[in-house]
Amino acid sequence: MIYSDKVMDHFSNPRNVGVLPDADGVGQVGNPVCGDMMAFYIKVKDNRLTDIKFQTFGCGAAIAVSSIVSEMAMGKTLKEAMAITNDRVAEELGGLPKNKLHCSNLGADALHEAIKDYQSKSQAGARDGAAAASPTHHVHDESCSCPYCDGALEGMEEVCSCHHCDIELMECPECGKYTNKAEDTCVSCGAKIAK
Repeated sequence: MIYSDKVMDHFSNPRNVGVLPDADGVGQVGNPVCGDMMAFYIKVKDNRLTDIKFQTFGCGAAIAVSSIVSEMAMGKTLKEAMAITNDRVAEELGGLPKNKLHCSNLGADALHEAIKDYQSKSQAGARDGAAAASPTHHVHDESCSCPYCDGALEGMEEVCSCHHCDIELMECPECGKYTNKAEDTCVSCGAKIAK
């Protein structure tokens, strides 16, 4: 499998890796077939992305895609960032092998989900007559979904069993998001899970 020099650079030296604990928006997507998971954290000021961090669990192409998407979106308006497409991501990296093109989908989708999360929180805050606040921990919304396959979860119990991928989930004590009960660390924030 041949990767471009740019893919190898972003894989070896990924930019903007990490978590923004006070993120204005969080977007998380995954592909259960290949196991790639991406989470994007954004800060917004005056309708512009002022900071972006990401965490990716996956192959080298997935890491490179996350890195380049974070660079492409940094400093852009929300509208400009929402215009970043899967094709533009792959093109910016100098192309991706056919069997890795799905990674470019995940990168753009995770960014878009983070922006939608921010917009949803902002609208909710405006409806309540208050400025949109940035929670320290991500709060589950009513559409609770599996972080591994985006399948809907039954209720808001501490331990949910996703009916789509049959992974037993638990709520991370650090970030409040769902993660695999069998894993040692949270898929979203990387915190150690006490057993």
